[in-house]
Amino acid sequence: MSKGRFHRAWIILGVCFLDVFVSYSIRLGFGILLPVMIPALHMNRTEAGAIINSYFLVYIFITPFTGNLTDRFGARKIITLFSIILGIGALLMGTANQVWTACVFFGLAGAGASAMWASVVTVVQKWFTPTRRGMALGFLSTGFGLSFAAMGLLFPALVGSFSWRFCWYVLGIWALVMALINVIFLRSRPDELRISPWGGAGCGITGDLNRKNVLKENRYGKIFHSFQFWIIGFSYLFIACANYIVTTFMVDYANIELGFNFSKASSFVTIRGLSQVVGVLTIPFISDRIGRKMTIAGSNLLIVLSTLGLIASGKELPILLTSIAVHGVFSGAVWPMYSACAGDYFRKEVIGTVIGAWTPFYGAGAILAHLIGGRIYDKTNSYQTAFFLAILLAMVATFLILLVKKDDEESINSPI
Repeated sequence: MSKGRFHRAWIILGVCFLDVFVSYSIRLGFGILLPVMIPALHMNRTEAGAIINSYFLVYIFITPFTGNLTDRFGARKIITLFSIILGIGALLMGTANQVWTACVFFGLAGAGASAMWASVVTVVQKWFTPTRRGMALGFLSTGFGLSFAAMGLLFPALVGSFSWRFCWYVLGIWALVMALINVIFLRSRPDELRISPWGGAGCGITGDLNRKNVLKENRYGKIFHSFQFWIIGFSYLFIACANYIVTTFMVDYANIELGFNFSKASSFVTIRGLSQVVGVLTIPFISDRIGRKMTIAGSNLLIVLSTLGLIASGKELPILLTSIAVHGVFSGAVWPMYSACAGDYFRKEVIGTVIGAWTPFYGAGAILAHLIGGRIYDKTNSYQTAFFLAILLAMVATFLILLVKKDDEESINSPI
């Protein structure tokens, strides 16, 4: 079967793409709806940051366990269960009338989303060989770029015809539909079907015996003693903070600070989302060829330059749109490349555990972004100081990733 013209890995990748698309529509959709939710719930930007931070607090608390559960019990069961939780949380967001209820409901959505990246990336990496992981994760990551682009077009139409609450109802239904698709089509590992991963010779069928032996080991002890784990993790934290300061508040920045109307400001998100698709389809593939470390470092530096462009552009559309597009290309590409580092440095049986253990770094960066970004705006009535902070954080992330060195004991034969 693995030698035929069509490999089951592509079905798995397609299902995982839909999981990411729906999950990130819910996560990133909050930032798009922010300008209309703020007056409806009578909240300031700091309180708005608290709502999305409730999502990330629950997300980072649970994700290390979902990664571990995925390695132990398989992605199919875990992703299906958490899709249901995600859908319920999104549906309830449409009923929120106060800040605290929105915090509770979006926190529930964060619990569901905790299996929508670490677990999904784990199953994709198991279905593709090491030399094809960057490509596969790049395709997978088009899900969050396309979701951002699609919601930037869809939400203004839904808000205009119905309300911002209707947007959450649509997202919740999508997530519940995905639970059904997962249970029907998703398979955790290629050896369940007695086939090899896709991507060429050299990777045979993975047996359960080796997997069980690894699961008996003290995986967290070995992971936490790795220098690479901590350096990559903190680089991940700083670039996550830098990216979310810009991503979450982009529509509000364009709408309130630059003076564009809601539809126009939301259209900038569509440009950024489509640019992310370009980035994740090209940059991770390049990283498979020239090495993960230098590609991540270069991407982080271009995030620095594009954020500076956002500040300098004002209402000059050519500079503003170019900066948004460049930021989208490279900020979208860094996520799959950081995740691919798990496969580069650690054994495939613990990829989910490693990615899950890195997720608190990512979540902490996102939480700091929303806390700092909202507070700075409330104090200064401007996002520019927050954007300058994002530049500094991206530079620190670049410096840290350059410290990573190959460790033959933990790595596989993949470039970095």
